[in-house]
Amino acid sequence: MSFTIQNALIPVESGYETADVQVVDNCISAIAPNLEPAGRVIDGKNKLLLPGFVNAHTHSSEMWQRGIIPPLPLELWIAELYDFTPLEPEQVYLSALGTAVETWLSGGTSVVDHLVLIPGQELETIAAAVRAYQEIGIRAFIGPLIQDESLTAGMPAGDSGIEHAAYIRSTKATLELMETAIKQFHNPEKGVNMLLAPTGIQLCSDALFEGCIELSDRYNLCRHAHLLETPAQKQLAHEKYGCSAVEHLQEIGYLSPRTSLAHCVWLDDSDIAIMAETGATVVHNPLSNLRLGSGIAPILKYRQAGVNVSFGCDGAASNDSQDLLEAIKIGSILHNITDLDYRQWITPRQSVEMASLGGAKGLNAADEMGSLTVGKKADFVLYDLTSLSLLPRTDPIGLLILGRPTNAVDSVWVNGKQIVAEGKVTTIDVDALRRKLFDRSEWTGKRQSQTVSEIEAHYRKVMNLQGYS
Repeated sequence: MSFTIQNALIPVESGYETADVQVVDNCISAIAPNLEPAGRVIDGKNKLLLPGFVNAHTHSSEMWQRGIIPPLPLELWIAELYDFTPLEPEQVYLSALGTAVETWLSGGTSVVDHLVLIPGQELETIAAAVRAYQEIGIRAFIGPLIQDESLTAGMPAGDSGIEHAAYIRSTKATLELMETAIKQFHNPEKGVNMLLAPTGIQLCSDALFEGCIELSDRYNLCRHAHLLETPAQKQLAHEKYGCSAVEHLQEIGYLSPRTSLAHCVWLDDSDIAIMAETGATVVHNPLSNLRLGSGIAPILKYRQAGVNVSFGCDGAASNDSQDLLEAIKIGSILHNITDLDYRQWITPRQSVEMASLGGAKGLNAADEMGSLTVGKKADFVLYDLTSLSLLPRTDPIGLLILGRPTNAVDSVWVNGKQIVAEGKVTTIDVDALRRKLFDRSEWTGKRQSQTVSEIEAHYRKVMNLQGYS
């Protein structure tokens, strides 16, 4: 497959230049002005060409609960989420399609889906997401969300001496399930990459982490997990390990250049030094961190220490959106209040690099994607610079990152295949998807979570909040 985008605006170190981009066999073969056209010719005039962004952490099936969960901290929010989680693979399929569409139309070409599994239908859950992502054509990195400890184990015990029920599946069975999933679904040539993705220290034993390390090394796969999203998790880590969660994960060998970790809100300076030393990636999820009251991650400190940082939307019930440009904007300007030295603040161009190349590095794929570079995969996005939200003409990247772009994505290519043309998805019928999402859902008022009612008093006690009951 060959094509040439002519006269697109491309960022260069000194500003922008107008150039042609030629693609042959799904890879960028040349970038220069006035190239001899190869294959189909695409008009890039008055359009900005950027590498595709990576939605580096989300949970697609949360789409079914967006807008309904009340303001709660993570430990209570997740209890409500699990009480009403989708239990049909078809729902997983539809929400994966919706996640891909929203990611594309906000500049993304890759998605990391920390996929919540339906109990008893784990492989069917993964198969449904794989089917969706392959049909629609996004580059997918699927990390089945696994744990081997019950939900109550995710909160500090304090002095309560609380006993936790056994989890529904043994550690051994979970690791066997992951190996089966890898053998059945890992297929990078068809755009599906499996990850090893324990949920985090709060719900996983060392045996599960170590089993994931062994599988990721044996099959050369990346690792993913949540890390220190909340103050409760920081407290829990010291209860479990007598040291920080970062120190413990380094000790057992989980941290590496092939490891990406979502949130990383409650790390101290020594933790940050370990992250830099091990080459692990931080996935910044600013909107869910604000929505759940988790805190503001020290992103400027990460960058100053040389830690690779990327952006994620997080799930659509902890963010209530999958708008990647919104996450990038908030995740950039939020930190202007954390450091008075404005020279450390994140510029729009740095934001673009974090969202594209930073995301690729976290997936051990920086040699294949993440920048407009000859030899890399043709994963890129054309933005319409005549869109009202990108006018009047000033700095195109500044408008895109600092503004509120709407209907700005003109075209998207993944692995050289055009997925979006003139702002419309070409691989599926989006109107049909909208109808299915509408028909399979209903307007819902206030609902009551039984699990939240059972655990809220304990949470309030261990977090020293007034009114334990």
